[in-house]
Amino acid sequence: MPKVSQQYRDARRDQILDAARRCFLRDGFHATSMQDLFAEASLSSGAFYRYFASKDDVIIAIAEDNMRGVLETIRDAGVWQPGRPAGAALADALEIVRTKDAENSLGKIAVLVWAEALRSPAIAARFEAMLTQMRAGFVEVVREGPDDTAADAMAAALVSVLAGYILQLALLGPGSVDGVPEVLRSRWPS
Repeated sequence: MPKVSQQYRDARRDQILDAARRCFLRDGFHATSMQDLFAEASLSSGAFYRYFASKDDVIIAIAEDNMRGVLETIRDAGVWQPGRPAGAALADALEIVRTKDAENSLGKIAVLVWAEALRSPAIAARFEAMLTQMRAGFVEVVREGPDDTAADAMAAALVSVLAGYILQLALLGPGSVDGVPEVLRSRWPS
């Protein structure tokens, strides 16, 4: 069997995830069968299963893919830009969410994943891990010293703002959140 490059594998994985997003947005998780995913991705079952063992694995991969940029932005703000205003870090995260929503309907997929996490322990565990990472990143952004006991509560509030932004984006559309990042930067400068 000829070797394939990492670039090829990454492109094939993206092809599967894009097909799955289309199916899930159109029909929901439960109404989408594995056969639907194979057909939408134009792949055989064998080719598909080289990348994902189950539909839950695909759902988890989509959720992780959607949140990767947000997590990196928050982590970078806390680690590489100490003292950066929390409003600016949150605004950057919201802008990434909006961009990803325009590219691949992050908001609607996120709401579907949240609902599925209530049913699936595996998805709930991965989602909890992502939220824990996000919250830890925000703690680093807002911590005002080693004994700052309020930093965790503030980080929880920031995660809540992010979730609310995603929900509005999903249900009400991009116009409903116009100006939010700019307001966070200007009204929460320190």
